[in-house]
Amino acid sequence: MALFRIDQESSLPSRDVWRRLTAWERHGDVVPLTRVVVRTPQPTGEGTVFVAHTGLGRRIGFDDVMEVVVWHPPGSPDGAGLCRLEKRGSFVTGWAEIEVSPRAGGTGSLITWREDLRVRWLPAVCDGALRVAARWMFGRAVEALLKSPPPRPFPGAE
Repeated sequence: MALFRIDQESSLPSRDVWRRLTAWERHGDVVPLTRVVVRTPQPTGEGTVFVAHTGLGRRIGFDDVMEVVVWHPPGSPDGAGLCRLEKRGSFVTGWAEIEVSPRAGGTGSLITWREDLRVRWLPAVCDGALRVAARWMFGRAVEALLKSPPPRPFPGAE
């Protein structure tokens, strides 16, 4: 089990941060060798299922199947939001939470990404290395998503 946490600050309002971090398909643009496909219709909410396929082509790699089980987007541009994902794959399991809140002083946002990443058949002795690698990779993904142009909102999503 690799339990880790990433804390990041942004000058962007909470709602803008939320939209960037929960545009699931865009995660494939910032995570190496990964493509993300959303299996359920938009807009995202509880029950949304998406798959991150990491690997070389379809035959070499693995699927990380995730379902949104908590969906509380910011109610205002500077509000707080929380999303929880359950990993439902046969190879990668665990959960992830993305929390966005306004920064003290009223400008910008705080992002907290918590994740419990479990890889089946990986011995516990590898947990430390997995934790370090996952924290580094997801930290870079958060930074890249925050720097990316905002996704177009889905009609009715906000």
